[in-house]
Amino acid sequence: MRHYGLLVLAGLLAGTMNAVAGGGSFVGFPAMVFAGLPPIAANATSTVALFPGTVASTWAYRADLTGIAGISLKVLLPISLAGGLVGAILLLVTPGGAFDLVIPWLLLLATLTFAGGRRLGEWLRRYARIGRGPLLVIQFILSIYGGYFGGAIGLMMMAVWTLLNGAELKAFAPVRTLLVSAANGMAVLCFLAAGVVRLPEMLAMMLSAVAGGYYGARFARHLPPNVLRVFVVLLSAVVTTGFFLRKY
Repeated sequence: MRHYGLLVLAGLLAGTMNAVAGGGSFVGFPAMVFAGLPPIAANATSTVALFPGTVASTWAYRADLTGIAGISLKVLLPISLAGGLVGAILLLVTPGGAFDLVIPWLLLLATLTFAGGRRLGEWLRRYARIGRGPLLVIQFILSIYGGYFGGAIGLMMMAVWTLLNGAELKAFAPVRTLLVSAANGMAVLCFLAAGVVRLPEMLAMMLSAVAGGYYGARFARHLPPNVLRVFVVLLSAVVTTGFFLRKY
């Protein structure tokens, strides 16, 4: 029961973070590990638990969904679905010990991406431009990452999109939520079909994450965005450090 209480609180926090600034996986995944789940099961269970929140965000953005720099969603969506499927399958065939070794590095990658935020896209745009073809290839690769682990995947996608379209990151929010939901959705189906999701833990986090996404976002709207981002960066840094110390 102590662990279920932790998962409920983690779901509330993760739902709030995803609704406002992103980074909910920095709470959901470690909470599942702390509750005693093996890393692969923890990642799968956390992904399923937090998925309804991203779907809700996509629905809220439905009137603003468009493509990227002339690339239609009819092209981007199948690529993201396929990448999410490949990533989920790769996770399922990864030995537990190997995933345990690589997870601190995935967390570090996600932390650095989140810390970079808008500046990451601006920095990349100074030194590189890409065409539509390379962007679609990178979108597929990022979707694989999304299905495999997915920390800060939305920010990674937007940073790449700025190399083709110099729009503000905020303008990418609707399509980001859709394509992240697509990659995660394929992963959710794979994880459920494979039976690696722990249902009691998933339900405990899912219900509170939905509540956190709704009520937490309403509360957090009154907080300065920079305060929320600093909080997520500090939290992700602590989590990443903890996983490195745990394994190395």
